[in-house]
Parts: sequence; C-alpha cells; structure tokens
Amino acid sequence: MTLSTLRILPLTREGLEAAVELDRLCLGGMWSLSGYQRELDSPNSEILVLSPPDNAIVGLGCFWAILEEAHITLLAIHPDYQGRGLGQLLLYSLLDKAVSRQLERATLEVRPSNTIALSLYQKFGFKEAGRRKKYYPGTDEDALILWRGDLHWPEFTEQLKTWHERIFSRLAKDGVWQVENERLI
Repeated sequence: MTLSTLRILPLTREGLEAAVELDRLCLGGMWSLSGYQRELDSPNSEILVLSPPDNAIVGLGCFWAILEEAHITLLAIHPDYQGRGLGQLLLYSLLDKAVSRQLERATLEVRPSNTIALSLYQKFGFKEAGRRKKYYPGTDEDALILWRGDLHWPEFTEQLKTWHERIFSRLAKDGVWQVENERLI
C-alpha cells in the first residue's frame, strides 16, 4: 500500500475494530474493544488515527487530559510503516492537540528496552522523570516515566512549527504528498 495521502483523524466507532487489531499487532492487546469504546465516550480522551485513503489505520495515538497534563497512553505505528516518520507525525499531532486543549505538560511511560520509542520521545524534548518498577504485565521490565513541560509557552509553539516543517518535509521525501486534517499553527 502506498501512502500518497494520509489523514489525521479522531478515532470513530467505525474504526474501533481496526484500532483493536493495530493495538493487538503493535502493543500485544493493551486495550480491548470495550476499552477503546470507553475512550471514545470520554471527554478527557483524545484518540487520533493515521489513515490512508482506503480507511485502514496505520497509526494510533491517545492521551488523557488530566488537569493540566496530557498523559500519552499509547502510540503505535503498523510495523509495515515504521521508520517513515509516521511516529513523529502522530506524536506531533498529539502534542498539537494538547496545546489546543491548553494543557501545560505531557507525560508517558515507555519500556527502557524500546530504544526506538525513547529516541522519538527524546527528539520531542521528553526527559526521564522516574521509573515504575515491574510495570509491564508478564515481565519484570520497569517503565521509564518521561515528562515534557512548557507546552503552554510561546517557545513550545515555535518548536511545534519547526517540527511541523521537518516532519512534513520528510514525509514528502518518502512519498506522502498530502496530509489532510493537519492543524497548521
């Protein structure tokens, strides 16, 4: 499948089964169909998908708006599309949504062994803030708690503009000619 056009959209009920399937493929089944349904019904949850014209879902991201914080609960890109900048696009889109909700900081948990995700988060200014011991079920692996502040500062808005230019330039080089529903700052 080519990705000449990508859409950044909120998850809808029609996309629930595809979201669960992508979750199963990328995250081992972190959330069930009813879990995604709860997220859709919650005004505090923001779920975005990356979708080519055939309405498949190649990327999925979510955060919970808790007080002034965007707690990023998941970020997944279909394995066939990893390494193309789509993770950056999705993380950028989540942070942009957090800014539009007037949130001040973002947090997330990540496996220390997930070096690709750690690299992505570090590119976006996330720093290690702590560790949750034996966080992941079925393993003894800890979770790193990453934190990014200052989302409400003008400097962060400028940084979003810079990321926007870099991400969309890379996508164009990789054959994604158009991204619909992007929010231009």
